[in-house]
Amino acid sequence: MSKRILFMGTPDYATTIFKELINSSYEVIGLFTQPDKPVGRKQLLTPPHIKQFCIDNSIDIPIFQPNKLKDNLAAYIAIKELNPDFIIVAAYGQILPKDILNLAPCINLHASLLPKYRGASPIQEALLNDDYYTGVTSMFMEEGLDSGDILAFKYLKISSSMEVVEAFEKLSNIAAKLTITTLDNYNKLNPIKQNEAEVSFCKKIRKDDGLVDFLDAKKLFLKYKAYSFWPGIFLESELKLKDIELIEENSKNESGKILEIDKDFIVIGCKKGSLKIKTLQAPSKKAICAVDFVRGQRLEIGNILA
Repeated sequence: MSKRILFMGTPDYATTIFKELINSSYEVIGLFTQPDKPVGRKQLLTPPHIKQFCIDNSIDIPIFQPNKLKDNLAAYIAIKELNPDFIIVAAYGQILPKDILNLAPCINLHASLLPKYRGASPIQEALLNDDYYTGVTSMFMEEGLDSGDILAFKYLKISSSMEVVEAFEKLSNIAAKLTITTLDNYNKLNPIKQNEAEVSFCKKIRKDDGLVDFLDAKKLFLKYKAYSFWPGIFLESELKLKDIELIEENSKNESGKILEIDKDFIVIGCKKGSLKIKTLQAPSKKAICAVDFVRGQRLEIGNILA
């Protein structure tokens, strides 16, 4: 008889894992996800990625979207009545309270090599810190934040050009396979306690985290890799910088100086290092080729991009 899985998750990272479970020998009996939210200028009420996936693919399972799980008797009763063998959690967006943790083994698929980067933005944090490796950890959930015992993990090598979207996609696929491996081998696994001496945390990303300057080319490039999907990176003037490559990180330049204007990119000097920028976007305007932008602003080699 196949094991009964209750899944909790919200963004596309969770959807990839959910898909793998739907196509496995396990029985997915329900989905908990975040409430629909108003999106865009028209504030259209939009379902989470995983709920939209269920709608688009006519997946007929109960979907629950409580505002909170803590002190929520209805949510507790709903889970108890579903009678899951396991609760699988991936980027759900809420910490599970003790009464729900006690209903079934709760396993979280966290996109870092715990105890490194507990918290909300582990993928971005690994890119910001220029790590050589990141990965996914499957772990027991407890009342603390990502602090439970480790069941299994898998590495991902971070290439020098890997941006956040590529990292998300690769880690989602790793997490999907690791979920099945963890469930298939559950009775043979020996949970490992996390080393508290190695713990680090990462925060929820805010829009103003994308603010950059031309002091250090390497630091700017790492921010670009981490935040290229959202919030993007931008100068104090709100000019957005897109399609960036790090040229080198040692030269000394005037901050923001245009060093070269080529056919389809410009080279900008930082106090330390230099960058190739292909696309720029002024506030409330469309993104355009950086060369067209600087020409439109009558900027030349030696001028400052600000």
